[in-house]
Amino acid sequence: MVKFFRSGNPLTVVLLLMYTILVKFYYLIHPSTYLADGNEGLLYDLLVKWMGMVFGKNPFLFTALAVLLLLLQALLVTKIVNHQRLFAKTNYLPAMAYMLFTSLYQGWNVFSPALLVNLVMLWVISSITLLYTRTSARDVVFNIGFALGVCGLFYFPATIFCLLLWLSLLIMRPFRLAEWIIALLGLICPIYLLGTYLFLTDHWALFARIPRIGLEVPVIGHYKVWGAMAVSLFFFAVGWLLLQRTLKKMLIQGRKIWSVMAVYVFIAIVIPFFNVHFSPSYWILAILPLSLFVANAYWSIVNNTVANIVHILTLAYVIVMQYFSRN
Repeated sequence: MVKFFRSGNPLTVVLLLMYTILVKFYYLIHPSTYLADGNEGLLYDLLVKWMGMVFGKNPFLFTALAVLLLLLQALLVTKIVNHQRLFAKTNYLPAMAYMLFTSLYQGWNVFSPALLVNLVMLWVISSITLLYTRTSARDVVFNIGFALGVCGLFYFPATIFCLLLWLSLLIMRPFRLAEWIIALLGLICPIYLLGTYLFLTDHWALFARIPRIGLEVPVIGHYKVWGAMAVSLFFFAVGWLLLQRTLKKMLIQGRKIWSVMAVYVFIAIVIPFFNVHFSPSYWILAILPLSLFVANAYWSIVNNTVANIVHILTLAYVIVMQYFSRN
């Protein structure tokens, strides 16, 4: 099966759809409504409240929407990877990896603020790849900061991704203090605009629900969380190590983008620790960039038989955790 996802044939999208049904079927027959654990932002609260009034709190509807968002994100991240030529040939391995690894844990298949943040982060990453080639990047930096500010309205700890923007500026461009300040202004702008609207409409009390942030060092006791993170980090390490063989042959822009993606993984892993109440469901933020390194692990295994064995073992682990383990 890995051989088909190595192909850049557009018909592979049909195979990806069938693959999605396979790895997400358990979650569709055991649906959940949406994540509401006290960490969500104001816009997310208003969105799910509106959806509840219009569509009702149908668990299957919310789970199906979550799966569709995951599929859309898988296709978009693949489009970015292929457009930037991060691999020698176009392929759909990032999409396969994203759909497979988000199936490792049930909380990554629930409609949640992190799922919406990932959708915005795809645009952010696409814009970050432009920084290297731009003579003046102030407009791009402001737009990225603004997008991260919008993310903060859905899930406030996502504003920590401003570190990703600043580090990306260090990696992709010469240091310019003005660009760093503009990034901060862009980050603040959506919160300022929403605060102004709430003040003018006499809903200022809602503003207190925006900065939901804390610091918690959790004790993770559930083996499914440990298993999902162990498998993910193992493939990330393998994908990074295998990347070193081809990194020197890449264009400078490609090397810098891979470096940004590695930074992205580490920042996304840390962000859920700043929740008011820790939840491993927010680690889906890290699975998005991590899927690129998983894809590179599969891409670097030249022997199709070995690649298929690795894939089948990973898929088998997913199926066992879904159907044959205690919850």
